[in-house]
Amino acid sequence: MPVQSALLRHTNLLCALLLLPIAATVSADPISRAVSLSNASLVVDEGGKEVISANADRPMVPASTMKLVTALAAIERWGLDHRFTTDFYRGRDGRLWVKGGGDPYLVSEELDRAVAGLKRQGLRDVNGIGLDDTLFVASDKIPGRSSSDNPYDAPVTALAVNFNTVNVRVSGGRISSAEPQTPITATAKRMAAGMGNGKQRVNLKTRANSLNYFGELLEAKLKAAGIAVGGGVEIASLPTGAKMLYSHRNSRTLETVVTNMLEYSTNFVANNLFLLLGEQGGRSSMAASQRVVEGWAQRQFGWRNFTIEDGAGLSRGNRLSGRQLIDVLDAMAAYRRLVPQQDNNASVRAKTGTLRGVSCYAGWVRRGNAWVPFSLLINQPVDYGFRLQVASALARAPSLARY
Repeated sequence: MPVQSALLRHTNLLCALLLLPIAATVSADPISRAVSLSNASLVVDEGGKEVISANADRPMVPASTMKLVTALAAIERWGLDHRFTTDFYRGRDGRLWVKGGGDPYLVSEELDRAVAGLKRQGLRDVNGIGLDDTLFVASDKIPGRSSSDNPYDAPVTALAVNFNTVNVRVSGGRISSAEPQTPITATAKRMAAGMGNGKQRVNLKTRANSLNYFGELLEAKLKAAGIAVGGGVEIASLPTGAKMLYSHRNSRTLETVVTNMLEYSTNFVANNLFLLLGEQGGRSSMAASQRVVEGWAQRQFGWRNFTIEDGAGLSRGNRLSGRQLIDVLDAMAAYRRLVPQQDNNASVRAKTGTLRGVSCYAGWVRRGNAWVPFSLLINQPVDYGFRLQVASALARAPSLARY
């Protein structure tokens, strides 16, 4: 009996050792693990057929993969060659008025181009600066946006410069601009007060800060161009009788705007586009945009069980299914180049989505000579890099049929 017991133990150990490589392979397979997660969806469509369909119709929090929806809606609304505009007027009292058109990429260099355009129109002096941002409802709140000073929480206003952020350098209590194209202003110094040494980019937090900063920066740019500026900054609706001086078309097309939005996952740009999509009669709001974009999705794809609360994916109230994201990817196939390539893997082009306890990834993997759409929506804690492992595994797996 002791000999038999010893032999049995030896046999069991040998079997366990022989099975270890198989068990390790199964547990290490990212695709199998993704399919087995309790609160996740993985959908892969190869050759027009769903080869993986795990919880394909379950409504999930998509996080920043929502930006794919916003990108497609914007492309279909305006076209890749579209350029956003900002209009400049001269009031009867000599004040220079700027009417915000919601240009999401009005950065410092673009403001220089606008000032050069004003100078070409003969502008030599102004009696103050007026700012009209009434295109977007002033009291609107973006679902999911927090009050942090991080750039991704920047307020969205119809008149904004540098994505409503300031980039400063703090050294021994001295605050200076961290970029040569942007002079330091009073609002920038106030936002940076109390920060530790180093280079810092923070958001402007409120509409009032954003508009005051715009006015300060525009004044500095006008003076640098030799245009005399008197008076202060007024925030109000464009006055009756103001005369159009110049309409500035951004040098960047929508193609560039969308490409950068997807690569850097810029919430400000995404929700700016989202608000513009809802514009009707010269006004827009989050509620109007929600209605317009949800209506577009219903007509475009026939969706029923879904919710869109914002265009960036900040809100946990957003709900999309994996199969719905595949619909979006199919419609975006011609624009795949706009979606970022996964680092160190040219066979994956996809958009990430991250919130606390949410890890998503949607795009395409290259299998042979074909690009295959996939959506991975994980609404439970996992390692940050797990979604990248899944996508890489989808690209290299000999066959996806076994999943």
